[in-house]
Amino acid sequence: MIPKSGNRFSDKIMREEKMTKLRYFAWVRERIGKPEEDVELPANVGTVAELMTWLAARGEEYAHAFENPKVIRTAIDRTHVKPDAAIKSAGEIAFFPPMTGG
Repeated sequence: MIPKSGNRFSDKIMREEKMTKLRYFAWVRERIGKPEEDVELPANVGTVAELMTWLAARGEEYAHAFENPKVIRTAIDRTHVKPDAAIKSAGEIAFFPPMTGG
């Protein structure tokens, strides 16, 4: 059953359903200044590449973190994806720099 809009509880549930958790790792986290956040994705952002462009426009710290999006790796719901991957139903999107072995 879908809650009807009009009361605070159902409105909150409907808003939370649109939220996506973004997680940032290593130097991406350091540049942004936080490990994670919940965001409502804009309707015009449909792929990982579009999300990185949108994030880069959110402020200086995001612009610095996403200044070279080709080096950033992304996972949607813990599965590695390419920049053209759709993010429509993602619960969690993680960004991290390439990792090296050692």
